[in-house]
Amino acid sequence: MSPQSKVITVPPMELSLDQFLAVIRELDKPTRVQVAHVLAETEMDAELRTLIEQLAQASPADDISDAEIQAEIETVRREGR
Repeated sequence: MSPQSKVITVPPMELSLDQFLAVIRELDKPTRVQVAHVLAETEMDAELRTLIEQLAQASPADDISDAEIQAEIETVRREGR
């Protein structure tokens, strides 16, 4: 089944993906922007979740200590003033 022929059930009615997209296209611009934001937010949440999971599984760096990282942060903060 192609993505365009997937059926989405919205109680109490059913729409094909093409029909659903047509409905979105008929929305006013502010509402379409809101739909776009929700889609982008959802995608970013999924990507962030994946990144967090990958980082959680990664071994900590052993070539730099927490103290060295903190010292670098302080240096950058001082230079920014």
